[in-house]
Amino acid sequence: MVEWTEFERDTIKDIFSKIDYDVVGPAALTRCLVVYPWTRRYFGNFGALYNAEAIMGNEMVANHGKKVLHGLDRAVKNMDHIKESYCELSQLHSDQFHVDPDNFRLLADCLAIAIATQWGSAFTPDIQAAFQKFLSVVVFSLGSQYH
Repeated sequence: MVEWTEFERDTIKDIFSKIDYDVVGPAALTRCLVVYPWTRRYFGNFGALYNAEAIMGNEMVANHGKKVLHGLDRAVKNMDHIKESYCELSQLHSDQFHVDPDNFRLLADCLAIAIATQWGSAFTPDIQAAFQKFLSVVVFSLGSQYH
């Protein structure tokens, strides 16, 4: 079980209350697919993802980015039980989609960059530390059903 400080809990809730899901979600997934092109293999049904321009203009990528970001709401609401909250999703990504669990970390890094881009100097090191801790717990939880 992860121990959360009051500052961390408040910070995570504050971040998610201010996120523009329609901007940050697509930006994070787009960045991940561009920077780490091998992650595109899981999105074969999204059409042409052969370069940055095609990825940035792909509505399915944008929609999935929003879906992923909204999926983090589950962790925000269940900060003391994140692993249990993502058990089924972890199993789905392992057994059905065969996603390399390291890709969750790559996407989390891209999400932190997207948040930092949106927030600018308001994304202080203390806020980033709380957010990175949160993302680390989510990434660990999403990989927990892999065998």
